[in-house]
Amino acid sequence: MRITAMGSFTPAPGHAVSWLPTAATTAAAGDAPTHTGPLTFLVENHVRGCAAARDRGAPHRAYLGSGTEIDGDLDEGRMTQALNSFVRGHSALRTWFETDGPRVAARVVDAVDVSFTAHDAGPVATDEQFQRHIADRFGAEAISTSFPGFAFGAIRRPGSFTVFFGCDHALSDGASQALALTEIIDIYTALGDPAKSSGDAPRTGALPAAETCGDTQGYLDYARAESALVDHHLSGSDELATWTEIFARNNLELPGFSLDLGLAPGETAPVTPVEITILTGDDVDRFESACRDAGSRFLTGIYAALAATDAELAGRTDYYGMTVFNTRMAAPQFASAQGWFGSFAPVAFAIAGTRTFTELLGAADAGYQQAKLLAAVPVQAALGALVAAGASPAALASTPNLLSYIDFRRFPAAGSDPYERGIIFTGEGRTANASLWINRDHRRLYLGSQTPGTPYAQHQVLRYFAHLCTVIRSVARDGDYTLSSPVEAVA
Repeated sequence: MRITAMGSFTPAPGHAVSWLPTAATTAAAGDAPTHTGPLTFLVENHVRGCAAARDRGAPHRAYLGSGTEIDGDLDEGRMTQALNSFVRGHSALRTWFETDGPRVAARVVDAVDVSFTAHDAGPVATDEQFQRHIADRFGAEAISTSFPGFAFGAIRRPGSFTVFFGCDHALSDGASQALALTEIIDIYTALGDPAKSSGDAPRTGALPAAETCGDTQGYLDYARAESALVDHHLSGSDELATWTEIFARNNLELPGFSLDLGLAPGETAPVTPVEITILTGDDVDRFESACRDAGSRFLTGIYAALAATDAELAGRTDYYGMTVFNTRMAAPQFASAQGWFGSFAPVAFAIAGTRTFTELLGAADAGYQQAKLLAAVPVQAALGALVAAGASPAALASTPNLLSYIDFRRFPAAGSDPYERGIIFTGEGRTANASLWINRDHRRLYLGSQTPGTPYAQHQVLRYFAHLCTVIRSVARDGDYTLSSPVEAVA
């Protein structure tokens, strides 16, 4: 499994098949009861943003997608059973949202009412046709303000087929995408030959008795737990106090990209995807060994390398970044659930006074360990406390520059053909940042970013990424890296 640009998804030609809800399911979705419990801040904020974009007439790009290749001829009937079982088993995928601006309400379709059917969508002969096909489907169907908030399809051909799944971000995240297609294919495989399934206990086409609109172990149950945490932290907690302290030390602003991207406040530019291989093969292990030999760990080494880059290119004396955390691991019942299970927290530590990469590791490790504790603070509680501390609501309305790290070797299906052939991508809209997705698999360490597509911004982000790669590669080769004085920007 790898994260890449949507345009890199180029399956062989074939015949497109689309799975759509039956008329009865569509009617049931329209009559579905309103969920009376809380929703998470990130989901509510996302739904409002998508609704505002729709009202402006902007195309919908706020989705995630995945795809993979499967050996053998496609059995449409069996895949229909697999998709039905998959959707019935995940309350997030049976959810759609209504909003009138401030208010966001969830409507949840009962599992017994879920049924999809396959439809012939015609031949797909070129990469351009395929890209247009999935962009049209995801843009029209992977919207959480209608049901379903996802699109599922296949490209069939003799001897093999491609499957793809696109979902509004309100109902999905990166980990969900890494899990989704392998679960569907596990069910599909088990329906044909249970002995060949890679899962421990794949679902069958039968409807799980407990799966109704009130099911637990899914996103809605997680939202209830998060709501209770908000109340706990707003009543006063050490973690919330630390959030506020870090924020105050950084001018009451969320972190942005370390270099100026040439955009005015509030200005965005069309996304240009960037993907760079940092290390391959044994060099990845050598970098990890250098971190461990210094008493640290692989991920801490990434932060130390970022800090070194910030010091040398931007003259920073402190590292201040925002990191994405996968909160589905907070409880085992959420581990394989579909939905948006995420939070973010600041990673902050001093750079001044350090001369080498290994000297940075201790501070980086302390900063990351602190961030793990701060990630327990739900986003809305943190933002509320920051406003109370004097932060401008307008400044907090922007998306911070984020860092995400995923080790794809750790997912349950790692090693299976569908998983190893799989890709994950996102819609490409507009951005003012250059958030980083740094990922590791069995073959390489690489970075991906959705960057502003202006010439100046491209010059800046590519300069930054090249220097970051130099730091990490030097550590892999030499066991350490010596920081120089800050490098002047190239005009």
